[in-house]
This record gives sequence, C-alpha cells and structure tokens, in this order.
Amino acid sequence: MLTTTNKDTCIEFVDVVAGYKDFMILNNLSFKAKRGTITLLLGPNGAGKSTVLKTLFGLLKPRQGKIFLDGVEIGGATQKSLLAEGLAFVPQGRNLFGQLSVFENLELGGITLGMKTTHERIPEVLEFFPRVRDRINSLASALSGGEQKQLEIGRALLLRPKVILIDEPSIGLSPIVVADVFKLLRKLADQGTTVLMVEQNVKSALKISDEAIALESGRLVLQKPASELLADPNIERLFLGGAHAAAQGTATASA
Repeated sequence: MLTTTNKDTCIEFVDVVAGYKDFMILNNLSFKAKRGTITLLLGPNGAGKSTVLKTLFGLLKPRQGKIFLDGVEIGGATQKSLLAEGLAFVPQGRNLFGQLSVFENLELGGITLGMKTTHERIPEVLEFFPRVRDRINSLASALSGGEQKQLEIGRALLLRPKVILIDEPSIGLSPIVVADVFKLLRKLADQGTTVLMVEQNVKSALKISDEAIALESGRLVLQKPASELLADPNIERLFLGGAHAAAQGTATASA
C-alpha cells in the first residue's frame, strides 16, 4: 500500500474525484485534517461535504486521486476494513433499529467485536450518555430525537474509533441537546480522536472546531483555523455560496 510520512496528518485527500455514475461531485479535491482535532467541512448545498464523508468511508469509490488514513492509502477500501482501521461514520438522519431496544442497538453496533467485548464496552460508552443509559431497555423508536442521536454516536464509540465522521449531528435537535453533542465531540477530540464533521449550524460548530474547510463545487477554496473563520465577516457568504469570492477577498485584504 502507498504511504505518506507526515505524522501530524490523520486524513489526507490528494486530487480526489468522486461522485455518482457520470456525475462527479468532488473535483480534484485535496486537503489534510490533523490528528486529534475537529475539522469542520462547510459550503453551500451541493458543495460536496457529505460526499467527502461517504468517499472516505468507502460508500463511494474515488474515480481518481488518493485518500490516506494515518499515512496509509485507503481509497476504495471496504467499510469492514475501514471499521477495523478505526474509522466510524455517523450519517445524517436516524439510523437505528426502531423496534429493537437501546441495548440491542448497541449490541448490533459492536457486532464486529464479538459479544463478549461488546458487553464489556457498553457500560463504558453509556457513561457518556446518562439519559440513554436510563432507557437501556426502551425501544429505540421511543427515544427522543436527541437521545436517538446520542445512541447513534454511542454505537460508533463502541469501536473505540481513531476517527469519527459525523454528518449534520444537530438536525432535529433542541439547542440544549446540540450543545451536549458538541461538548462530547470536543471532549473526544481532546482525548485524541480525530473528528471530521459536516454541520449546518456553522457558528456553533466553529466554536468547538479546530480547523475549517470551505468547499465549492467539490473543490477546496479555503482552509484556516476555525477561530479565524468565526471572526471573519464573510462567514455567511462562505456558508451560503460565496466561498470562492470570500477567499479571494481575504487574499486581497492580506496582500
């Protein structure tokens, strides 16, 4: 397998082209995400944010270019092998088995670990989610939206992932629950987990992120520390579709 040697880089895309059938979403996309940080992907609808996560997790195969995880090329790898490498994906929307209990959903999340290891880890994971722990025997469909999202994240944490890919975690959640989810992601990153996140609640997400990447038409147009972008008056244009113009404006202002 092809490898790179930058020890601080966890995820790297190099000239990646990917999409659906003949319609390419990512167009020679290149970027790096540092280990143990939260990197926020932002841009207008259709910019390619979710496609980055799906391509990284093997749901889409790159047509061109290379993808590296901890210096090892993984483009085109199977989801099973990526899970074994410590990559976990929490997709957009609800992805639970509603007619199974919280405990049973967690068991399914750890199916690749074996039941003994899964049962050992479930109490450890539930320490992060006391509300879910209190409803361990309830059907997943009976949980609130916030509790369901926490269960999804908990299911991913069973694998003790090195990397968590999370797509729009705030959708349908109250501000209080969103704050709890963001605090958890920040805590995981501080403990060494790399988080790559797509999130529509840009300002709140920037507050807990380390780095921000703006995409437009499947290309990188801006990458800078999240704190700098949060203070940038162009932030709304970046999110709503003027990323390229904002990046040019930033370059002109600093010239």
